[in-house]
Amino acid sequence: MKKIFLSILMLATSVTAMQAESFLTNVKSFIKPWRVDVRLGYGIGGSAPIGMPESIRELNRFSLTPNLLLGLDAHREINDRWGFMTGIHFENKGMSIDATVKNYHMEITRGGQTLAGQFTGRVVTDITAWMFTLPIQATFNVSNKVQLKLGPYFSYLTNRTFDGYAYNGYLRVGNPTGEKVELGAVEGERGDYDFSEHMRRFQWGVDVGADWHINNRLGAFADLSWGLSGIHQSDFHTVEQTLFPIYGTIGISYRIR
Repeated sequence: MKKIFLSILMLATSVTAMQAESFLTNVKSFIKPWRVDVRLGYGIGGSAPIGMPESIRELNRFSLTPNLLLGLDAHREINDRWGFMTGIHFENKGMSIDATVKNYHMEITRGGQTLAGQFTGRVVTDITAWMFTLPIQATFNVSNKVQLKLGPYFSYLTNRTFDGYAYNGYLRVGNPTGEKVELGAVEGERGDYDFSEHMRRFQWGVDVGADWHINNRLGAFADLSWGLSGIHQSDFHTVEQTLFPIYGTIGISYRIR
């Protein structure tokens, strides 16, 4: 009986060892094909409505802000052509504009008083958003050097700012025929606003781009991200139009695995 028990134990141990070895082999075969790249990029773009509304008459100034991206991406090939990529990016998306508007719905603060209505004049808006972004992309190898990619992204904002001021114009309180309040150009005469707390913490959209492998380690990339969720919460209506973040990013990559 003892010999039978020892034989069964040895057989079970042998099978377990074989299964463990097979599992490790499978894990290694899954992990080994992954390519890991570090990315550093610079983005240009802004948050805008789809189609310019009639209330926005002219864009007087658009200032570039330093939109940076630092990312770590992992790529795995399915076959010679197709693969998939994911990773984690830390980035910011911002802009600063000065626009001329007419009958543009606004809510401002001046002298401790909050006023809402239709504004005609000039509006300065500053937007800054720092975020962690998770891209999930399908990839297609055009050649040994060039790879296309497309897929959704999901962002969580760690810091967000949406503020500015209205100036050199007038506000009709309540409606287009309401009380007329003149707004000047200097602090104290203009109308300030801050809608930062109404920006979404979670945003999502689509990212399309291309990678160029210069050599076995160094590469370059160009991406276009198009937000689909809008930057403000769905119950926020002070800004009439839904603003979508649209940014192009170029940069370099370095393969670490």
